Amino acid sequence: MTEQPQLHSSIVAMVSLAAGIAASHPAMGQCQLQRLREAGVPEHQIDAVIEIARHIRDEAAQKLDAAFDAQAVESKPVVTESCGCSPTASGQACC
Repeated sequence: MTEQPQLHSSIVAMVSLAAGIAASHPAMGQCQLQRLREAGVPEHQIDAVIEIARHIRDEAAQKLDAAFDAQAVESKPVVTESCGCSPTASGQACC
């Protein structure tokens, strides 16, 4: 069996940062931010990752609230959208 190449450390840090933000992890990605900056990742790329992750987190919370409200108030099944992804405020795609 051949060994698969490892992801670059900056990619791992970006994924970890985004996942932590989207999951509202209490560590807040400080370690990942430091790693990305030390790796020379441009601030605009870090900002884009943060914006996309926050957008996904906030959109998920809004949809969860809407689904709960629909079930609690109307007691009807909730219809979900096929994709349901909308762009962030600056136009970044999240899916």
